[in-house]
Amino acid sequence: MHAIMNKHAPEISTLRMDIEYEVKRKIRTPYDFEFLAGVIWERLHENISPTTLKRLWGYIDGADTARRTTLCLLSQFLGFPDWDAYIASLAARTDTESAAFEGEGIHIDDLRKGDRIEVTWLPNRRGVFRYEGEAHFVIEEAENTKLHIGDTFDTACFLIGKPMYLDNLVRASDPPTAYVAGSRNGLNSVRVIN
Repeated sequence: MHAIMNKHAPEISTLRMDIEYEVKRKIRTPYDFEFLAGVIWERLHENISPTTLKRLWGYIDGADTARRTTLCLLSQFLGFPDWDAYIASLAARTDTESAAFEGEGIHIDDLRKGDRIEVTWLPNRRGVFRYEGEAHFVIEEAENTKLHIGDTFDTACFLIGKPMYLDNLVRASDPPTAYVAGSRNGLNSVRVIN
């Protein structure tokens, strides 16, 4: 088994969501990470630094990988013997749980050409994107954001509580670039507005 794993892997996203569900709060602020480290200490008498948790949640920049020891500790916090047992439990989950693990939001499989998606994120950002098919969108409205009306981009989904990753963002004759919106708190709302 690998000693490290990419922290953007879906299994790790699910682990984060399961931990937030377990402690009944979103882990978003420096205080939340201190709180979580404290709860883990109380339950397991194992130390995990708030900084390690912040890296795993993507709150601060750091390695793109998570150590196996960290993943095992967090799996134990959820009542599993180790990371492998947690991974095995994911395979046994029902479809409804795997849908929850995907996150609430909109996937391109749910869209038809011409559908318009409205998304909002902190502090007061808003965008409306028209679906062109093939994971391609055109920006129709953009408020308080670096995105511009007429820009185009590719993405597969818009998930509440997750950052919005835009690939091949093109503005006029500029070369394509990548863009992340809501990197700290994720999207606040996502809806189709036809």
